[in-house]
Amino acid sequence: MVRAAVLPAVNAPLRVAEIDLPAPGPGQVRIRLAAAGVCHSDLSLSNGTLRQPAPAVLGHEGAGTVTAVGPEVTTVAPGDQVVLNWAPSCGDCHFCGLAEPWLCAHSGLAANAPYATLAADGSALYPGLGTAAFAEETVVPAHAALPLPAGVPLADAALLGCAVLTGWGAVHHSAQVRAGESVAVFGVGGVGLATLQAARIAGAGTIVAVDVSPEKEELARAAGATEFVLSAEDTAKRIRKLTGGVGADVAVECVGRADTIRTAWSATRRGGRTTVVGIGGQDQQVTFSALEIFYFGRTLAGCVYGNSDPARDLPVIAEHVRSGALDLSALVTERIGLEDIPAAFDAMLAGKGGRALVVF
Repeated sequence: MVRAAVLPAVNAPLRVAEIDLPAPGPGQVRIRLAAAGVCHSDLSLSNGTLRQPAPAVLGHEGAGTVTAVGPEVTTVAPGDQVVLNWAPSCGDCHFCGLAEPWLCAHSGLAANAPYATLAADGSALYPGLGTAAFAEETVVPAHAALPLPAGVPLADAALLGCAVLTGWGAVHHSAQVRAGESVAVFGVGGVGLATLQAARIAGAGTIVAVDVSPEKEELARAAGATEFVLSAEDTAKRIRKLTGGVGADVAVECVGRADTIRTAWSATRRGGRTTVVGIGGQDQQVTFSALEIFYFGRTLAGCVYGNSDPARDLPVIAEHVRSGALDLSALVTERIGLEDIPAAFDAMLAGKGGRALVVF
């Protein structure tokens, strides 16, 4: 028996229950979780913003130790420490052929197939984003378990699976921040804090953090922000003032709201780049005039999973962790148990804290 936080149905409260996990089948591995981050995407899955079959065990940002492997698995072995990859690429589709594994057409297949059963009645359970990390143990495809580079603490390594890869990639791959450039980061949650650290490591000059909560300023500055702006109607104007009157070279939006995306765009200079990593609902419509698109010459880009290739990026990120340049623990503002996940969802909705980490 394995304890897990189960989502009975969309918009239903999570409840901790015992589940039965099968032995890993061909190409699968079983993992004992050390920790799992509570991400805004999990909240979006629970409320229907993102599609997820239910009942389900959510959680997609995790790390742990392999306890068993199925036939045909050669990439990991029992005892190996691994990071979960919620978007494993197939290597064969059109997008993988373009060397864009973050857009893999088949990365979400595991989420649509039952992977375990509820102990109480034997009903089928689906794995949230294919990983089901809100549980003491999980079973995933082998290519969703990435070997953890040496020297990275196992519990903190959970953050690599989503927040850090997303924030790192937004800065280094999507926006391609250059040394000395100014960067504005909208939203100081787990991903925003990782983005701020990545901007600092990239050598950005002025780094402006924007959030609705004044309590986030200390977190933001510790992560690398040189300036903090409390979100208001004149946010874009204040960012321009902080960047020599022209606007930021780069803005990274980590919220997923139409008004925040619009403000991030307006806060960049002529020719600037706005990268959107926040996931908004279909009702969030962003409007631009044809004239301003021409006049400002800005770039607006979506960013999936930081446009990252985890197999390529994890060793690079791990080197920064080992050197002390990237502090994973600084993203975590609360360490909790499975039963505390609903409260962590409420805190996210209220704009409080950074990353809550479920520790097993």
